[in-house]
Amino acid sequence: MVERQRLRQILLLGLPIIGGMLSQSLLNLVDAAMVGELGATALAGVGVGSYANFVAVSLVMGLGAGVQALVARRRGEGKLDQQAAPLNAGLLLSFALGIPITLLCWWLAEPIIALLSEDAAVQEVGSEYFVWRCLAVVAVGANFSFRGYWNGTHQSGVYMRTLIIMHVINVPLSYCLIHGLFGLPQMGAAGTGLGTSLALWLGSLIYLVQTWRVARGEGFLTRLNIAQGLRPLLRLSMANSLQQFFFALGITTLFWIIAQVGTAELAVAHVLINLALFLILPGVGMGMAATTLVSQSLGQDKPEEAHRWGWEVVRVAALGLFLLGTPFWLAPQFVLGLFIHEQALLELGELPLRLTGLGMALDATAIVLTQALLGAGASRTVMAVTLANQWLFFLPSAYLVGPLLGGGLLAIWCMQIAQRVVASAVFSALWQRRHWASIRL
Repeated sequence: MVERQRLRQILLLGLPIIGGMLSQSLLNLVDAAMVGELGATALAGVGVGSYANFVAVSLVMGLGAGVQALVARRRGEGKLDQQAAPLNAGLLLSFALGIPITLLCWWLAEPIIALLSEDAAVQEVGSEYFVWRCLAVVAVGANFSFRGYWNGTHQSGVYMRTLIIMHVINVPLSYCLIHGLFGLPQMGAAGTGLGTSLALWLGSLIYLVQTWRVARGEGFLTRLNIAQGLRPLLRLSMANSLQQFFFALGITTLFWIIAQVGTAELAVAHVLINLALFLILPGVGMGMAATTLVSQSLGQDKPEEAHRWGWEVVRVAALGLFLLGTPFWLAPQFVLGLFIHEQALLELGELPLRLTGLGMALDATAIVLTQALLGAGASRTVMAVTLANQWLFFLPSAYLVGPLLGGGLLAIWCMQIAQRVVASAVFSALWQRRHWASIRL
């Protein structure tokens, strides 16, 4: 059992992050529900475009974990006047990486989407959606960097509030752009892409104003000691960003594998993946609490305390994910019916959604300890294990049991559950070995 005082510390840090994560996942589900009204083709097209966009932004998403680990480490070392140096470096890298990624994706949008689906109608929707989402790659990098700073300073409530504001604006804006309300252009499914990009840029502006008010004394945009923050951030974030890139590419490859089975399966998979993220992201939120607690403990030279934090957060996350997953295996058709309106598609997704709900508690160990290891600085180890599990085990087996052997969507989903079990076992062993305790940042 987790002691009450330590549980309170975990929850005070983790619950605001979880709230933000849930609101982010809820936004994706609301987008899916809005697009689902336009039919299976629109839903599949937005799915293809969103996963292509996931690959595009993955190279800047790793900045968040790097900034958070470094900020928490400086806090643990008592170097409060240097806390903002990692954030300055993160914002610089957001622009340096994000601008060329945006230009490249804008130019190659149609051929990229064509690689993911052979359906011409799906390609048209996916390309339009992808083009609009690419406009916010820089904003995604900046927002992840800001998130890392606020979480690393134990002020995760700022992240939650900002994310909720973004989503409150995004939902009605996207709906109006889909249907052409209040004088806005009627863009169909692509309207969700533009609405989301505008909301992301608004979030960056809100973060900038809030951080400027409180972090100038820590060097935020006043002492541009970029070199001091850039070297360790590059060491941490580039491995994490590469991991995110190949993970995102793997998810997109999974989407391509499912596309070989059929367009109906593709539409259902888009909903299933977003529902799975609804469960996974709160676990990641708890893991991000572990990132801060582990890194700060190591900064105070308390490796045993860091080790204990990792397992205690795992216990809390496992219980939370089990409770959140209960409706998925108890009432799968009801949950799917919020997004899918064709009976054949509902039946196709029922068993995979049951497996998703039942398997989430098993995934808590891998989710939390991945983030805890990032807090310790073991980003290369995390990258190696995650990519090997995904690319050497899961994706080949998914292609084998799905398109080749005709197992369909259900067989592919079973292999995904097996992948989670393997990941949890490996990360448990790595955490117990404690080699991460000697890493210096």
